[in-house]
Amino acid sequence: MTSQELDPEDAKIVTLARATRSRAGSAQGAAVRDTTGRTYTAATVSLSSLQLSALRLAVAMAVSSGAEGLEAAAVVAEEAAVATEDVAAVRDLGGEGVPILLAGADGSVTESAST
Repeated sequence: MTSQELDPEDAKIVTLARATRSRAGSAQGAAVRDTTGRTYTAATVSLSSLQLSALRLAVAMAVSSGAEGLEAAAVVAEEAAVATEDVAAVRDLGGEGVPILLAGADGSVTESAST
């Protein structure tokens, strides 16, 4: 699926996730969009005392900013995959059916999962 086939708002969160991953030099970048249209981005955290996936951190940032729900999520990585815990975090805030776009490092969406 190319970015031209995506809804413009979905293409935006893929672009934001890609930029965050690149800026941080991390394994993954993620972005989520809340039900009011605000976006939150995050990169993987890999410290000896703290390990967080980019998607779980993006969800945590949305929660800490007062988001009451999610409309969509995106993950960008060399090998984009979503752990069960990541899907659970999106579902906790967004409910059933929130799309999670998985994209390669070039931003091309390779798969779309949902919660």
